[in-house]
Amino acid sequence: MKIERVEEEGAAVYGLFLCRGDVSVKVCLECVNLLRNEVVQRCPIQKEAIIYYDLCFLRYSNSNIFSRFSQTSWVVLLNTQNIAVDVQFNKRVNDSISDAAKEAARAPSGEKKFAAKKVIYTWEESLYVLVQCTPDLSKYDCNRCLNLTISYISVWSKNAQGGRVLFPSCNSRFEIYSFYNETAVVPLPPPPLSPPPLSPPVVPLPPSPGSIADGKGDGSKSMRIKVGAGLSAVIVVLFFSACTYTMRRRTNLRTEEIGNIQEEQLLDLAGRATVGDDYPDKDIQGEVTSQDLPLIRLDVINEATKQFSDENKLGQGGFGPVYRGTLEDGKEVAVKRLSRTSGQGQREFLNEVVLIARLQHRNLVRLLGCCLEKNEKLLIYEYMPNKSLDVILFGSSNGVLLDWQRRLSIINGIARGLLYLHEDSRLRIIHRDLKTSNILLDYEMNPKISDFGMARIFGGNQSEANTNRIVGTYGYMAPEYAMAGLFSVKSDVFSFGVLLLEIISGKRNVGFHLLEEGESLLTFAWKLWSDGQGLELMDPMLEKSSVATEVLRCIHIGLLCVQEDPADRPTMSSVLHVLASDTITLPIPKQPAFSIGRFVAMEGQSSNQKVCSSNELTFSVSSPR
Repeated sequence: MKIERVEEEGAAVYGLFLCRGDVSVKVCLECVNLLRNEVVQRCPIQKEAIIYYDLCFLRYSNSNIFSRFSQTSWVVLLNTQNIAVDVQFNKRVNDSISDAAKEAARAPSGEKKFAAKKVIYTWEESLYVLVQCTPDLSKYDCNRCLNLTISYISVWSKNAQGGRVLFPSCNSRFEIYSFYNETAVVPLPPPPLSPPPLSPPVVPLPPSPGSIADGKGDGSKSMRIKVGAGLSAVIVVLFFSACTYTMRRRTNLRTEEIGNIQEEQLLDLAGRATVGDDYPDKDIQGEVTSQDLPLIRLDVINEATKQFSDENKLGQGGFGPVYRGTLEDGKEVAVKRLSRTSGQGQREFLNEVVLIARLQHRNLVRLLGCCLEKNEKLLIYEYMPNKSLDVILFGSSNGVLLDWQRRLSIINGIARGLLYLHEDSRLRIIHRDLKTSNILLDYEMNPKISDFGMARIFGGNQSEANTNRIVGTYGYMAPEYAMAGLFSVKSDVFSFGVLLLEIISGKRNVGFHLLEEGESLLTFAWKLWSDGQGLELMDPMLEKSSVATEVLRCIHIGLLCVQEDPADRPTMSSVLHVLASDTITLPIPKQPAFSIGRFVAMEGQSSNQKVCSSNELTFSVSSPR
């Protein structure tokens, strides 16, 4: 790769080219010369351009492009010879590219960030993958860029025997044939091994006085030296063994002491959680004393996040920042660091530990552990590379990743996760903050419900409750909850209905209105559906991939979920049932009462609120309009 900055008459031009890591210098120069000639012909007056060849690419711009991860322009190319492949093949592709990405990213900045792998798939077929970043990228940005290519491959290249994703900062490719020069691919050297331990020193005993002068007792002198040397070696070995045992014992005691301190702090936090009916003490105490509570030492988290470095910071939430980390085994995690001055955040921390650590479902985000040490309160989650649903759904260009079948799959996944919370888990859970920014997406765009800080446990046959503490997000709140503090499983159903209509339309309910009529997304959808024009609500990006009957049925289900009276709304088991069948006759929905988001905006309470997200956790921040 070559980077060059040229200044002429006060204007700066930044340019670079990059050749594939397996090609020779001669081939690289030939490729770049062809690119140079073509870019001059194709882009004679453009201020920025990028052009890709199979073996190299060239890029220039009038703004600084060096050492910056760029995802503004991307290209997906697929092998046209599609084959019927199974889920295991797709997973093998993702895993192989992920392994290659880690190898490429760990190369020092300025050196070749390139890796290629050959993986045996069947007895007669192999899988070939290749990844590369521009050498000016940091390890973090290279990893981030290549992980993004993996998510694009997961969406676009299923049932294809090959494909590639090209970003200005990185690229990935896979095929079932060898498309690169295998002999030119040299794997990076492994990390240096620890030096071998030194041999114990041999300390001979001093000779007895006069033994050399008189020449007597040579045999006994030799025996004394041998015995002395042997005893010295034994003493040294015993000494080192004792030291090692003592150090290990101290380490074990220290680890056990840290664990006990963390558990005591958690119990103390639970005992001081006097927050009324939102957190029943008996439920909390029963959970936090469990033996399998995941407690992780602070030094492990410090190492994983590089001492909570700014380089690893993913975002800033209302209750503290979130960091990306890599554990010793290579597993990527997201670490939520609670602000030490947030009293409400302490309640949410406890709620997450109590609830999510006990919930196991493929459509719920996993809590891997927590830490309470040295005044730190940390939550460690599985890392979600495809960010949250609001980023993908409402992004200026990301919506194209969500065709109709993908959106329908996300709708079903969210419904299954809610059904588990409401009926199938051993605790009945009301989430109370279901929204697009709390739906995270894994490598294959499967949805996972996250952020249980505001959730509520229902015990026994309890079906509803009342609270003076209204928590959640305006625009997704059921009217009975926003106005009177009454919540139940049906308030979650209302939020699901809002979410469903947002997924179909590609528009947010919060802030949505027609200037001339002042309608919310909910009432707008209801009027279109009532007038037989329901398809006009559909996101234009779905025009080619959608099935009209499925879209209309989903709009119908969404409208049933957002009815004013909770008794009129279906349960999540009913929702899943009708989603799976097109023969069940649905009742006519009633008009939604009003839009909570619009009501609060009129009162001046949420007009300056916007929702933003990181890819593993979600946050709400305030900024002026």
